[in-house]
Amino acid sequence: MPVEFLGIAATGDGSETTPRSTAAFDRDYTLRLARAHEDHGWDRVLFAYGAGSPEPAAAAAFLVSHLDRLQILLAHRPNVSYPTFAAKTFATLDQISDGRLTVHFITGGSDHEQQREGDFLSKDERYERTREYIGIVKKAWTSREPFDHEGAHYRFNDFVSDVFPVQQPRPGVSFGGSSDAAYAAGGAEADVYCLWGEPLARTAEQIERVKEAARAAGRTDVPRIQVAFRPIIAPTEELAWEKAHRTVAAIKARRESGDLVRRGRPLGATTPENTGSQRLIEIAEAGERYDRALWTPTAAATGGAGNSNALVGTPETVAEALLDYYDLGVDILSARGYHLLDDAIDFGRHVIPIVREEVAKRDAAKAAAAAERAERDRHQLIAVQA
Repeated sequence: MPVEFLGIAATGDGSETTPRSTAAFDRDYTLRLARAHEDHGWDRVLFAYGAGSPEPAAAAAFLVSHLDRLQILLAHRPNVSYPTFAAKTFATLDQISDGRLTVHFITGGSDHEQQREGDFLSKDERYERTREYIGIVKKAWTSREPFDHEGAHYRFNDFVSDVFPVQQPRPGVSFGGSSDAAYAAGGAEADVYCLWGEPLARTAEQIERVKEAARAAGRTDVPRIQVAFRPIIAPTEELAWEKAHRTVAAIKARRESGDLVRRGRPLGATTPENTGSQRLIEIAEAGERYDRALWTPTAAATGGAGNSNALVGTPETVAEALLDYYDLGVDILSARGYHLLDDAIDFGRHVIPIVREEVAKRDAAKAAAAAERAERDRHQLIAVQA
C-alpha cells in the first residue's frame, strides 16, 4: 500500500526548544515552511488547533491559494461551531484547495483547554458529541435534499448546503485518541485513525483496538492508521544522540524557566487528563529506549504533551524504524522536528526517499507473491478439472 508523510503547518517558528521569534500568524513563515514540505516530498501538513491560536481554516485557505500540490489536514474542535456551519466551511475550503482537504476532529483531552472556549462537557460527553457532530458533517457534505436532525447535542430542521466538496463522496475524516470512548467513536466514523508514537508492541495493540471498534460499529472496512513521531537525525549515530540530548536539555531549560507553556499552562506542570499522554508518561517511566530508535525522554520532559516521543539516529536508522511501523499496518507517517523549517527539509531530503523506495520494494514483492499464488491456484484448478 502507498505510504504518506504528514508534516506540520506552523504559523510561527517556535517549538519546545526555541521561543517564537515571529508573530503568532506570520504570513511569510507559514508559506516558507509549507513550501519546504511541498518541495521535499511531503504529502500533507497539519494545521493544529489551540484556544487562542490563529484560526486554522483561514490559515489553511491562505496556504492552499499559494501552493499547488500540498494537501491539508485541518484540525477542528466540535465545541467551537455548529456542525452545519462547519460543514460549509470545510466544503468551501475543499473547493479553494481543489480537493486537497482532510478534516481532523479533536474531541479535547484537557478540561481546562476546552473550558477556555466555553466547553464544560465531561470527556465522555465530548466523545458522544464528536460522534454526532461528524455524522452531521458527513450528511451535510453529501445530501442534496434538506434534512432534519434531532440528537443528544444538536437539533435543526430543513438544512441543505449550497456548497459541496470537490472530493466525492466527501473529504476524509481523521480522528485520534487512546481511551475506550475514543476507539468507539473513531472506529465508527474515522477514515484515518491517528496515534502517537509508542513502542511497536503497544502500537500493534492499539491498531487491533481500532479494528475491533470498527467491526463493533458494523463497518466492513477499517480506518487507515497514522502514527506521529519527533525525528532527531544526524549524519552519524553519535551526532544524532548528541543532538537528542541537547534537545532534551533545551526543553528542560525552557520548562524550568517557566517559558515553556502549552494551552495556557506550563508543560509538565500537572498530570495530563487524556489517556494518550498518560500512556506516553507510563512508557517513559518504564524505559528510555525501545525497539530500533524510539526514545522517550522528549516525552518525559514535556509531561507527555502531544506528539512527543522521538526517533533518534541516522536517516537510515530512522527510515528503518518507520518501516517497522509500516510493516505493522501504518501507512501515514507523521513527523515534526524541533527546528521546524530545517528539520522538514532534512527529513524530506534524507529520510522520505529511503522509506518510499523500501515501501515500493515491499509492495512489488507482495504483488509478485500474489501473482505467483494466483498462477499456482489456476494450475491446481486446471488439474482438478482435468
